[in-house]
This record gives sequence, structure tokens and C-alpha cells, in this order.
Amino acid sequence: MNSPRVLIVFFSFSSQTRNLLQGLSKGLREYDIQVEWQQLKPLQALQFPPGSYLATVKMMLTTFFRKRLAIEELSPDCFQNWDLIIVAGPTWSYHPSGPILSLLDRDGERLVKDQLVLPFISCRGYWRMHHWGLRRLLRSKGARVLCPVVFAHPVAEPWRTIGVFLKLAGKVPESGKSWFHRFYPKYGHSSLQINDAKAIGLIIGKYMQKGKSLQELSFPAPVPVD
Repeated sequence: MNSPRVLIVFFSFSSQTRNLLQGLSKGLREYDIQVEWQQLKPLQALQFPPGSYLATVKMMLTTFFRKRLAIEELSPDCFQNWDLIIVAGPTWSYHPSGPILSLLDRDGERLVKDQLVLPFISCRGYWRMHHWGLRRLLRSKGARVLCPVVFAHPVAEPWRTIGVFLKLAGKVPESGKSWFHRFYPKYGHSSLQINDAKAIGLIIGKYMQKGKSLQELSFPAPVPVD
């Protein structure tokens, strides 16, 4: 019997989404799930961090209005029947990122029609509008959409928002030399969250190998921080 097959289609601006997906993938592979990756690559290279306050504010405004970012063509191998497609990316100003929006505009129906799709979200903390918009777009393309997996940065507010803004502006707020380090020890997701992503991969992999419906699964959103 062939092993279940999973396609991960993702965009990762600062490697946070990628890090979580690597944990998830490890969990899936422990149940002999075949995992294929498709990274979305913008035609115009993006700089992380943007590097100034002005560039950061400009980015926040354009992403709030859901500006699309054109991407390279997907591998033809993506357009197959999969047991599960994971569409993953960060939240940009309450919405899916520009490359994800561009993907669904251009290839959405061909990629996800009649497919089981798991939204996977990496966010600072505000994910609901992102999820609602992504779910609506996926369903409009004919996908069967599962409950999302959501990971939020583990630092408490307001330090999380301030820290992300400073990081995008080219500062190093998590530096031990900064007084801000006391409130903002690390940018992005923690190693514990990557382990949690692996645990979710194990659960999904177990369900897939046993032939159980993934529609029975529902994870807390966001996934609790240990």
C-alpha cells in the first residue's frame, strides 16, 4: 500500500513559518508520510528586515490592503492529487501574505479544487482575520478546508508588537545588551513551539496512516505556549 502523500506549499519571510513546518514535517515522517515541499518565491526579492522605520510603515500599510506579490511558477508536480495539502505562511497586517494571495489568485483552483487543505498560520498574535480570509479564498477555489493550525509568537503584549516593529525596522530588540531584552528575549517562535509543531505532525500522521478522517481533528488556536 502506498504511503499517504502531503504537499506543503509555503511562504516564509523571516524563516519562522519554515522552522515550524520543519518540526511538523518531522512528525509526519515518523509515520512514513511522504512530504513534498513547494516554497513560494516572489519575482521581486524581498529584504528581511526592511531596515528602516519608513520602510516598515510602508510595508505594513501595503500589506493591510492585501497587496499581491507576484511569484515564480510552481513545480508541475504540485498539480496532482494529494492526501493533504498544507498552505502555510505568516500573517501580514491581519491578512495572508502577498505571495499566498498571489498563489490563490493565479493557481488556486488548479491546485486545491476537491483537495483536503490545512491552513497553517504563523503570526504575531492577530490571526483570525487572516484565517477567515484564507478559508474563504480556499473554499472559493473548491478546497475542502480543515480547522487551522495557528502558532503565535510567545512573548506577551505590548512587547510582542513593539519588538516585531523594531525588528522589521532593522533593530535588534532581543539583544542582551538592550534593556528591552528583559521583555522581549527572542524574535519569533521558540524551540518549544517547533516541538509542538512536531507533535501535531505526529497526530496528523497517525490519523493518515490509520485512514481516519482529518476532519475530526481540531487543534487549539493558537496552539498553547508550554
